This record gives sequence, structure tokens and C-alpha cells, in this order.
Amino acid sequence: MKVLVIGGGAREHALCRALSLDPDVTALHCAPGNAGIAELATLHAVDALDGAAVADLAAALEADLVVIGPEAPLVAGVSDVLRERGIPAFGPSAQAAQLEGSKAFAKDVMASAGVPTARAYVCTTPEEIDEALDAFGAPYVVKDDGLAAGKGVVVTSDVEAARAHALACERVVIEEFLDGPEVSLFAITDGETVLPLQPAQDFKRAYDADEGPNTGGMGAYSPLPWADPRLVDEVMETVLQPTVDELRRRGTPFSGLLYAGLAITSRGVRVIEFNARFGDPETQVVLARLKTPIAGVLLNAATGRLDTQPPLRWHEDAAVTVVIASHNYPDTPRTGDPIDGLAEVAEQDAPTAYVLHAGTRRDAESGEVVSAGGRVLSVTATGADLATARERVYRAVARITLEGSHHRSDIAEKAASA
Repeated sequence: MKVLVIGGGAREHALCRALSLDPDVTALHCAPGNAGIAELATLHAVDALDGAAVADLAAALEADLVVIGPEAPLVAGVSDVLRERGIPAFGPSAQAAQLEGSKAFAKDVMASAGVPTARAYVCTTPEEIDEALDAFGAPYVVKDDGLAAGKGVVVTSDVEAARAHALACERVVIEEFLDGPEVSLFAITDGETVLPLQPAQDFKRAYDADEGPNTGGMGAYSPLPWADPRLVDEVMETVLQPTVDELRRRGTPFSGLLYAGLAITSRGVRVIEFNARFGDPETQVVLARLKTPIAGVLLNAATGRLDTQPPLRWHEDAAVTVVIASHNYPDTPRTGDPIDGLAEVAEQDAPTAYVLHAGTRRDAESGEVVSAGGRVLSVTATGADLATARERVYRAVARITLEGSHHRSDIAEKAASA
């Protein structure tokens, strides 16, 4: 099977790593990729938002499957163009991807499907914003209605900060605060059959002890030893299957990866948000634990044959990933700094610990791998339990040098010591 992956972050590196280990994959391509993915796949330059260009590339490569990683190409309708050309694509249509592209659309779908979520107001004027903030009170949860690369949400007890964020958005969703721990659960679906993966927990705040601003995610772990063993079944019954069924009823079936961000509240499971693709950094730990070869699963979803897919098999090992971020992230990051220590991790920590590239590139003159984004690397490790995986991942993190970088030191700490 020839596979083309669209994207160039740590999520796509994790997907390429899993695909490279699949014996059914005979050729692996990625566009645009990054310095780490280049070691696994042939890279191609393409405008990921240009459906025709992506389809032309896939046709030239005779790709049997195109996997679209990031949200922006999905919302732009790249998968629609691929399907029109008869090329199997893993990723929802532009209409179905509005589940992530518009918080207001997602709330409407959940209301129709009876999916439990936070009460919310959709606001477009200063008057509506003030009314919603007053109605809910602190802590305030303010979400940009559109795509914001994981940084469009502000949770604060400062009403002026909440109002300022809301006013900066064209359309904003203001909702009640949900208490309790957060869980991420992915599901692969072909629009009818829904196949859940293993749950994970990520860490959104920039600094230890959940301090600092929201980010796209600073680390994650799986499994969740503290979670109810019935959690996945419950979320399937109350969230995932009803959402997929509702989108199909509307004539916009969702085929691809459905991500549910959940809060385990005192009143039960509530949906915080949906994403229309693999989430980063949770993908890194979930795929590290998946034993079933992934290419066939994705192809079955893309071609409407997920009902023929045997049950997924999982490694018993735990997995932890830690994000190394560039100077000043999540504000405007500094880029172009050399990254040292990657070879040492590969030599001394593999295969139980390895580095997945996110914001990196190879300098044309020096040949060095340098930073090229905010979240630069995801260092991932597995172990018999979370404590072992944590020990391995932080040993590998310590080998890497990136001037001005920062990372959290408490990823999975509480769960590992419980």
C-alpha cells in the first residue's frame, strides 16, 4: 500500500512512524513533512490547503490512501477533492469538519443528538458577550468560534481578560465552566461504524502545576489508571455514536478521526470540544500503544468498510510524551535555533524512547536541525507502567539542548504516583 500523509507536525511524525512499522505499507510519502519525518518518508512540497494540488500529488504517486493530519486542510475541503478524484482519503468532508471548525456548529449538533455538554451562548456583539459573562460568572470559559490552532480558548477568573478575548473574536462561544479531570478519546469512523481508541490525558497549560497560558498541548500520557473502566463504553454510547449518527442524518456523514475532549464532572461526562483529526500530543501516546497495524484500519474507514475491521489490539505498556517548546511559546516563538542531542537519544534510549519532530527543519547551509515553530519536539517513551515511561522520557529530554526552550516536568506525575 502506498500512503501519503499531509502535514508536518509531531502528530504526522507519529502517524508516519506507525505507518512505517506496518508491513502492508510499501511506500510512504509526506507533504510537506519536517526534518524528522524525512528519515521515514519521502517528502514533497505542496500547499496543504490546495485540494487540487494535493490530489495531483496523490495521483502522481499512485497513492492508495491519503491521510490528512491537520485541521485546516480538512476545513478547507481537501478530502472532498480527493474523494471526487476517486482517491481514498482519511479525513472528514469540509461540512463534517465544521464539528471542529465551528464551536457553534458543534453545539448545535450536540443539542440535536442529545450529547451532554456545557451550557453555552454564541455571541457576536459586545452586549451579548457581557450578558453571557454575567450569566455564567467566574471562572469564565471563552472560545473563539473558528480554528485557532489550539490557542483560541481562555479560561480565567478575570472578567476583563475574558471580555478582551471575546471582543477579539468575530464570533465567540461563552460557556459554563466544567469541573473535574479532562480526558481525550479518539474514535475512527467511516460515518456509521465507530471504533474507539484508548483514552489519554493531555496538559494544556504552558508550565508546571497547570500554570501559565493555554497552549496546543505540552504533554500527554496513556493509559489512565484512575479512570472508570467503563468510561470508553459510556462515551461511545452517549457521545461518539450519537454524534456520528446525527451527522449522517443531516446528510454530512463524518468519516475519519473524531476526537472528543471530555470533562469527567461531578454530574457525569461532558463534552468540552470535538476535533476532526488526531489530536496533538495525545496521538503520540495513543499510537505508541497501538499493536494493530494502522494502515488497514485507516483504509477501511476511508472506504466505508470499518465494519469488517477486527478488534484493535493494544500493548500493555504505558506511554508518556513531553513537548519541548521554543523560546517565548505560546506567544510568538523564536525560530532558527540549533537542536542538539537528537543522535544521543537515538543511540542511547531507543527503542523505548524516541523523538517526534513538530516545528523543525534542516538548515540548508549548515545541515543542522533547527527549530521552526512553537512546539518543536515531542519526546515519547514507553514502559511497563507510567513511572517507568516517565523516567525514560525525562532521561531522553535531558539529552536535548535547544537554547531558550522550555518543557513541563510534571507530565503524568500525579497519575504515576497514584
